[in-house]
Amino acid sequence: MTAIPGAAAITGAASGIGRALAIELAKRGCDLALADRDEAGLNTLANEIGAQRKISLHRVDVSDPSDIAQFARDAVASHPGLNILVNNAGVALMGTFEEIDQAQMDWLFDINFWGVVHGTRAFLPHLKTLAEAHIVNVSSIFGIIAPPGQSAYAAAKFAVRGFSESVRHELAVAGSPVRLSVVHPGGVATSIARSSRTGVGVTDNARRAQMIDRFETAARTTPKDAALRIIRGIERNEPRILIGNDARFMDLLQRFRPGTYWAPLQRKLERMAKGK
Repeated sequence: MTAIPGAAAITGAASGIGRALAIELAKRGCDLALADRDEAGLNTLANEIGAQRKISLHRVDVSDPSDIAQFARDAVASHPGLNILVNNAGVALMGTFEEIDQAQMDWLFDINFWGVVHGTRAFLPHLKTLAEAHIVNVSSIFGIIAPPGQSAYAAAKFAVRGFSESVRHELAVAGSPVRLSVVHPGGVATSIARSSRTGVGVTDNARRAQMIDRFETAARTTPKDAALRIIRGIERNEPRILIGNDARFMDLLQRFRPGTYWAPLQRKLERMAKGK
């Protein structure tokens, strides 16, 4: 079991799952080092949590390794007992592989994959000095299945999964006190779809609106419920944390039909979009 009290560093903390995690961890007696590019969002969150916990705010661009390294130094200086790292920050990119250019794919990978790698590298030396610590890397259900129109996002989230599983095994072999969980949320009601970028080759605004509507129709898990599930996973040292009935269903479908899961899943998604 990983004890929650101590302090947690959370990237992408100003909104969505990161914000909900900060609130729920604070309720459990956890101090917080909160990172995001959205300084106004961080300040609003800190005011909502109030003075009940020690909170440090950090403007961090997770695509910049030097920003992450500085975040780690500042977070540990502010919270010497910091024992939880949540690599949560992420972005979305809509469009088929041929509709996105290499610069856009690099942008997404710098945040969704390299941000996780650099965050893990920056905090791990400190976490290893503790009697007990936990790293949480947020992948996606698209780190288990790969739908059309998500080639960049799925590639990055599959990479987060592979990286996390390998590092977890390395830590276990070394007898490290650091545990590592990889999180696979299904549809969570956040603003990630509406704030997503669109491939340079996408010229149909109606298709973008349709993709957003489909995501929001399917996103039935609240950020609070996602946060509570992650906290339970930390407490139980779960290596893989699936969030939502949709994620559990898609995980099972992929196991039974690893090469042919898309056709039945597409039919199910189309029925959901029609309200059936």
